[in-house]
Formats: sequence, C-alpha cells, structure tokens
Amino acid sequence: MASDEAGRKEILVVALGGNALVRKGQPGSAAEQFENLKNPIGQIARLCERYRIVITHGNGPQVGNLLLEEECCEAAPKMPLEILVAQTQGQIGYMIESTLDTALAGLGVAKDLVSLISYVVVDPDDPAFRSPSKPIGPVFTAERAAALPYPTMKTPHGHQRVVASPKPVSIVERREIEKLIDLDFIVICCGGGGIPVIKEGRAFHGIDAVIDKDLVSATLALEVGAACLLIATDVEGVYLRYGEPAQKRLRRLALDEAARLIAEGHFPPGSMGPKIEAAAQFVAGGGKRAVICSVEALERAVEGRAGTEIVRERGHFPGADRSPSLIHH
Repeated sequence: MASDEAGRKEILVVALGGNALVRKGQPGSAAEQFENLKNPIGQIARLCERYRIVITHGNGPQVGNLLLEEECCEAAPKMPLEILVAQTQGQIGYMIESTLDTALAGLGVAKDLVSLISYVVVDPDDPAFRSPSKPIGPVFTAERAAALPYPTMKTPHGHQRVVASPKPVSIVERREIEKLIDLDFIVICCGGGGIPVIKEGRAFHGIDAVIDKDLVSATLALEVGAACLLIATDVEGVYLRYGEPAQKRLRRLALDEAARLIAEGHFPPGSMGPKIEAAAQFVAGGGKRAVICSVEALERAVEGRAGTEIVRERGHFPGADRSPSLIHH
C-alpha cells in the first residue's frame, strides 16, 4: 500500500476520458455506457485497496446529446450550458457510482461513495473568452448556422456551436472534497471539467464555457495533495507521429521535452496537447507522478508498466539520455 508521511493511503486521481463511457462508432446508449465502464471501474475498485481515490470524467458525448435533444424539440425551454454540464455530472456520476458499487461488492470490499456536483472558478479575463474555439453539440448546415443566436465555426463535420475553453483557476468544493477523501470516501467530482463559474464578490455566477477535463483534474490533484494523476484515454500513451507508419510511443517524457514538442506542433490542442499540458502542470506543481494511459491499463500504469509518464527531468531515470524514451510500434 502506498502511504503518505502521516501513514495514510496516498491519493490517486483518475481522469476518465469520454471513451470510458462511449466508444468510437457507438451511439452511446445507457446499456453501452454501463458495459464500457466495467473494465476501468473494475480496476479502480481494486486500486482503492491501496489508494484513496478521486474520479473525474469527461462528458462530451452526453452534453452533445442534450444539445441535440434541445435542437430537436421546441416545446421544452432550452437550458444554458452550465445546467447541461450539471445534468451530465449527475447522469455520469450515477453510472460510475452504481458500476463501482457492483465491482466493490464483487471484491467483498465495503466503501463509501459520493458523486459531487462541482463548480470550477475561471478568470473572466481569460483570453479564451475573446476567441471561443471549442466546438460542441449538433452539426448544422451553413445556412442554419448563420441564423443561430450563438457563434459557430466550421469543423470537419460541418458547422457547430463554439464556446470558450478557459483555464481552471480553482475548484469551489475543494474543502468538501478534502474532507470526504480524509473519511476514505471514493469521490466522483469535476465531471465534464466542472461547471464554469465566475466569482462576483462572495457569490458565483455560471458562464457559457467548457473547461478541459484534464486540466481541471490536474488542478484538483494539486489542491487535494494527490500523489498520482492518471489521465485515461483511448490510446496506450503519447505518440510521436501518431497514425503514421513510423509512429513511436514515448515511455516517459520530461517537462522540457514536453514543452518543446508541444511548441513544435507535435500534439494539437484538440488531441493529446491538453493531456500532456495537464500532466506537466501536475508534476511541475509538485505532484509525484502523472501518467497518460489507456482506460484498459489503469492498474499497469500505476505500477509503471504502461502508458507515458511525465517526469520533471530526464535525470530522474537511470541511464536517461537527451531524447524522449521511445517504444517502437
């Protein structure tokens, strides 16, 4: 069992990507989402015997479906994006919690679970608000998009609504989450990047935006003193020249290497870029370990046998040279 200086189990934050619930090519029925959760949640159930666990998750497909439903039905009032994010936090939290409860029962382990509606503070002066770049929701024709009451952008799929994606500043429920972790609850929180809010005096005001789930997970992991951040996705780790015949998976990636490769355009903002940025943010902020791995390899990633680990510097690994450590695929 991994323990901190006080002898307690260390804290592990697991950030589940959208593919943990909806796989490529699936419509995303409830039955499919429950089935897809069994593998990663089964691994988390086993890991909870060694760690105090916090689970975060994406919500792209679920919010997209809610926006599509709103577009197809004029009879019901349309809800702001912050409300839709809250709805998906409840929906996915229930799915994760019920799947995890079943997995724990199968192991004969009794654990307290809780799903927490979570706000995340953003800066109203964040440059992202001046140039929204995050496409969400259904696809429209150019003619339909021109008549919509909100900004749109052309994507490979067609025209879509576009919103800002500001950086997370802090998690509003940080103290509540810390108390629940100290009581050894498995906490499910910050779903979909959290509900974005702006602080106004002593109050908070929701805003139309989408916060990156992985960046929020890194912020949360630092705020609660996590030892390890796992960012789970649909590939085995970080690749150079991904999708090409000469693609190479990086076994480990130092902070300076990560910054250089991102600056050189190897990891676009819409793919691996935010995950590497989040992992690097956690390690640079004092976190012990950050690993980007597939949803099927959570346990092996914790054990150092899978994924791509972000490290402070190459010297942290014996025999490391000046190049990223590679695994040929």
